Amino acid sequence: MRIISGKYKGRRITPPGNLPVRPTTDMSKEALFNILNNYFNFSELRILDLFAGTGNISYEFASRGAEPVVAVDGDFGCVSFIKKTAKEFDFDITPIKSDVFKFLEKNKASYDIIFADPPYGMEQKDFERIIQLVFENELLEEDGMMIIEHSKHTKLEHMKNFSFSRNYGGSVFSFFEFEGNEEDIDEEAEDDEFES
Repeated sequence: MRIISGKYKGRRITPPGNLPVRPTTDMSKEALFNILNNYFNFSELRILDLFAGTGNISYEFASRGAEPVVAVDGDFGCVSFIKKTAKEFDFDITPIKSDVFKFLEKNKASYDIIFADPPYGMEQKDFERIIQLVFENELLEEDGMMIIEHSKHTKLEHMKNFSFSRNYGGSVFSFFEFEGNEEDIDEEAEDDEFES
């Protein structure tokens, strides 16, 4: 995988082959950040990366100037790799080994962007629980955005605070905001970015 933009644009990162992960593809990641560019100047944004895996998304945010980034994963190997890579690149990333649901229940901080990439096979009710915990516990800033990556078999359009979704390959990105925040995006430009 590679960092697609920012200070370390083009740098490749090679995680160990034994990590239990399914990293977001470079093409999907580029499409995601094209959309986020319509909303945010990444400098000094507070980021929460849930089910962080290799840290792929965390590195992208950090390369673009976001700080601090908190990366949460339940696997020790993933957390160790993120810690090692963050030190190598001097990224302001704090990896935390924790069950994501327990973290969301106990965490008191709030973030500008929350990204979650759970296992695609996770149950529908658990995807919904992520959304509920984020908004119930006020973990997202009022002008912030939460993005959940999932397969086309998971449906999240019915959830409160759902804004829009975009399909890319076998992945779907569902975006959540507080009501009224979605008016700023240029829908036409957004659609163009997902045409191949």
